[in-house]
Amino acid sequence: MTTATSRRGDRQISPVFVGILAVTAVTGWATWSGFAAQPGIAVFLFVTAAWIVSLCLHEYAHARTALHSGDFTVGAKGYLTLNPLKYTHALLSIVLPVLFLIMGGIGLPGGAVFIERDRIQGRWRHSLISAAGPLTNVLFAAVCTAPFWLGALDGVPSDFRFALAFLALLQVTAALLNFLPVPGLDGYGVIEPWLSYNVKRQVEPFAPFGLLFVFALLWLPAVNSVFFDVVHSILRALDVDLFSTYCGQELYRFWQGGNQ
Repeated sequence: MTTATSRRGDRQISPVFVGILAVTAVTGWATWSGFAAQPGIAVFLFVTAAWIVSLCLHEYAHARTALHSGDFTVGAKGYLTLNPLKYTHALLSIVLPVLFLIMGGIGLPGGAVFIERDRIQGRWRHSLISAAGPLTNVLFAAVCTAPFWLGALDGVPSDFRFALAFLALLQVTAALLNFLPVPGLDGYGVIEPWLSYNVKRQVEPFAPFGLLFVFALLWLPAVNSVFFDVVHSILRALDVDLFSTYCGQELYRFWQGGNQ
């Protein structure tokens, strides 16, 4: 009985995550209804809370896929509760992505759950575990952009539309960055099982610096321009206009004074 109860507890949704969902719902309603005296603050809280929800779902997807692939330790580690406080590196997984969102308006991928890879057999399973996280961002982007590509924007308040467009941009950037085949990112995790032992051994020392390398490249104007050209092309293909995206970003940065 004790074992069964603990297993249920290991997979029970955390009150912390429920609280984040509640903030998302309340601020989403405030953005939709125009209830907030300062719409920028409502958009800021809505987008930030929704972004944290997507980060939790990203890591949950990794953990859930690992569970079904043979790593039964993810439950005891709290990874199936959707509680971000249970992550291996809460700073890298939640705090840093939120700071990058506030400062630069880009979806920073974080690393959070520790998967015991030696418990998992089969290269396809290892690849799928790595791909599960960014695929969640792809799904989140599809949900955010659905009103656009379904032509269902009639009656949607402009502030809410702008917030969805900006949130979609964050999800697209997170998916693209995560899928890069760079050591330390999920994209490399997808191809790593198929690489030779010698290649993996040579690449391993660079894994902790992969994300830093990517962001150093993004500081280069030419690279940054190409990256966001790709992001904008994807958004345009989903019928999300850049005007809505950047109006959402301007609303989000309410402290800059342009929206007061």
